[in-house]
Amino acid sequence: MNSKDNNKFIPPHGGYQKLASLQMAEIVNDATVHFCNKYIDKYSRTHDQMVQAARSGKQNIAEGSMVSGTSKEFEIKLMGVARASLEELLNDYKDFLRVRGIPLWDKNDERALEIRKIGKRVDKSYLSYQTYLESNSLEVVVNTIICLIHQTNYLLDRQIRSLEELFIK
Repeated sequence: MNSKDNNKFIPPHGGYQKLASLQMAEIVNDATVHFCNKYIDKYSRTHDQMVQAARSGKQNIAEGSMVSGTSKEFEIKLMGVARASLEELLNDYKDFLRVRGIPLWDKNDERALEIRKIGKRVDKSYLSYQTYLESNSLEVVVNTIICLIHQTNYLLDRQIRSLEELFIK
């Protein structure tokens, strides 16, 4: 922040495009749209709810970042809404596996560790995971998305904790 920014009533805000949580939420959103269009009836309530939960996760991160200049409290609330939307989506994917008798990977499963390793890259996008997300195996596709949601939730949890600490100070 330069001295010119110090004199502004509303501090600089936005810059959400660079947030790791938003980048991951965008991958989750794109993966969910692709998944739902391929595996869930387009006219079902489940399709709409899953796509909307993924969108809400991404959009609330962006909106929270934009409102940060005027209300830290509202920023925290919007990040919480994003987190709740992604948790709802996570449960939809777990339900999908459960009702079909498809195994849920343990967090230490070799395949889950591969997905987490990709998540450590700085320049990741949907294409980074495309082989997994467009696999012929429903087990691979759904568990990959579940791993991505867990990674996004982890980033959001850290972000929310940091925002709460700043708000208290």
